[in-house]
Amino acid sequence: MPSCGWMLALSLVMLAGNKAGVSLGAAAAAVYERTERNCSLSPPYLPSTAVNTTLQLQELREQMLSFKISAYIIPGTDAHLSEYIAPRDARMAFMTGFTGSAGTAVVTQTKATLWTDSRYWVQAERQMDCNWELEMDVSISSVAEWLISEVPPGGEIGFDPFLFSLKTQEDYSISLESSNRSLKSMPGNLVDRVWTNRPPVPPDSLTILPDTVIQRPWQVKVEQIRSQMKDSPYQPTALLLSALDETAWMFNLRGNDIPYNPFFYSYTLLTMEEIWLFLHTDRVTDELRVYLNASCDGPLCVQLKSYDSVLNDLKTFVGQPGVKVWIGTEYTNYALKEIITPEDKLMTTSYSPVLTTKAVKDETEQRILRDAHVRDAVAVIQLLMWLEKAVPGGKETELSAAAYVNMCRSKQKHNRGPSFETISASGPNAALAHYSPTNETNRRLTVDEMYLVDSGGQYLDGTTDITRTVHWGTPTAMQKEAFTRVLMGNIEISRTIFPSGTRGVNMEMLGRRSLWEVGLNYGHGTGHGVGNYFGVHEWPVGFQGNNIPFKAGMFTSIEPGYYKENDFGIRIEDVAVTVPAHTKYGNNYLTFDTVSLVPYDRKLIETSLLSPVQLQWLNKYYETVRRLVGPELLKQGLHTENEWMLKHTEPFMQSGSSASICSSSLTLISLAVALLHII
Repeated sequence: MPSCGWMLALSLVMLAGNKAGVSLGAAAAAVYERTERNCSLSPPYLPSTAVNTTLQLQELREQMLSFKISAYIIPGTDAHLSEYIAPRDARMAFMTGFTGSAGTAVVTQTKATLWTDSRYWVQAERQMDCNWELEMDVSISSVAEWLISEVPPGGEIGFDPFLFSLKTQEDYSISLESSNRSLKSMPGNLVDRVWTNRPPVPPDSLTILPDTVIQRPWQVKVEQIRSQMKDSPYQPTALLLSALDETAWMFNLRGNDIPYNPFFYSYTLLTMEEIWLFLHTDRVTDELRVYLNASCDGPLCVQLKSYDSVLNDLKTFVGQPGVKVWIGTEYTNYALKEIITPEDKLMTTSYSPVLTTKAVKDETEQRILRDAHVRDAVAVIQLLMWLEKAVPGGKETELSAAAYVNMCRSKQKHNRGPSFETISASGPNAALAHYSPTNETNRRLTVDEMYLVDSGGQYLDGTTDITRTVHWGTPTAMQKEAFTRVLMGNIEISRTIFPSGTRGVNMEMLGRRSLWEVGLNYGHGTGHGVGNYFGVHEWPVGFQGNNIPFKAGMFTSIEPGYYKENDFGIRIEDVAVTVPAHTKYGNNYLTFDTVSLVPYDRKLIETSLLSPVQLQWLNKYYETVRRLVGPELLKQGLHTENEWMLKHTEPFMQSGSSASICSSSLTLISLAVALLHII
């Protein structure tokens, strides 16, 4: 799943009445002409996917007048700065109709504008009505320039400080400081005032992870983090945890507040003597109280506090003498930061010690996450085999394929549902890197087009994310070359050896080099962290500039791609774990061990482009797929699927311009590949 901070915000908020599906034709240009708005016509043309936002805009503007603000900024996040958000936090979607994850909406008395990036331009044109203008940018400087042009001098620009990160607030302030326009912090969200049917917090109880999937009880984790606080030269007396996965990890708890993500609304304040857990206390069972030692006083007794009291309780705590609060700036909202005053009571790092500790998996976490990927491979193999047989019949669609892989995963041990909305994309839809099918955009699958499926599962013991691209007919030479070069990028990162402590951004170009050589590229990140029954994008691991250096035991996706507009899309995504590498001279080196275990489409691999070393890596990977997935398929009685897997993991040999398989002797082929490498 591409790692540029994306999610599909929720269909509950958008398109409540748009149930009628339309199967679209193969001509991409015609598809876009029918499904995008055209506000230049009279009357404007709006597709069925567009949402009427007139009423909510009128009511919001009335609220703005009462607070005497000239503009109001609506980010697409929640109070924990989450990538994936709950339906009740999809304020940007409620106001605009646009459900993409990356964006900022701004409303004045006369205009309403949405900023988003190129991944979502088409989606925005399909979902917004003509009350909204689209700015094809996401930079704060672009929003600020627009505000300066639309807000009169002396005007105030309102924002909810719970939805601003520290950096967001700072960047807006810097951009506006000499313009005679100012930001106004308004903790009571104005959108919530007009959103009369805003979804409630789910009533579900929290889940305690069983002992079989954890090595460290929560008490051990608390003491581990306290030890890091004690060792800090800045001597913090408290640690504030704001990201939802921080508290979930700390206490080995999971929830159901956000679709696809097993989190629950929470904050934690940890000191050397106390533990304050802020959550919706009505969902705390007697079992959970006992588990958290909630009925005692002491350093390992959890004091349960109301989620909504965090601001007042933190303010009271900070008012004490000798207090210094440690926060991670990436996930702490401005509302909490602005009450930690004076500055000498604040200690900041980009990420909290919980996030950096969680990033390195212990032995149990590594083992069970590997196990989850073996079972997940079974489900994906079932999908690919079924599609290979069913697509020529002409009845299957993007939606039916997505439903099928979800059904296959649901039958696997410990499955808790998908880890994100499946990207099931055929032909030109696959050229949209973050596309997921709807009734309105659903395409029939055919043997004449490439098909991309990016999907994942949540399991009690791990989270998975894998992408495969296939073609059931005859791919063009360009499609084969592009696919092979994407595969080469995946292999080059996967097989690289690097010093422990290397940043992913310094290796990222390995995934692009083979594409760059022929003038191709892709516009999303190359990889993101993956966790143990957490969000599918687990920060701070990955290949971006603000990710932390790699250490042994970190799991990351590796996912280069290529997208030809209005034609096809290719992505090959695997999850890998960093493991020690044995080198001739150095001892502190790492490499990646791929834990996703599904074969690539053979007919798309142009082996003449692969080096002997890359070919050797590919054959070794297929040996691993056979060794680990084969027994699981047989254990589940999936003999036909096992035969399919064996056929698709036959070793390759380099011969001319196509992939050749020698079926007489796997041993002889492995020897031939080794000899090619030696020569």
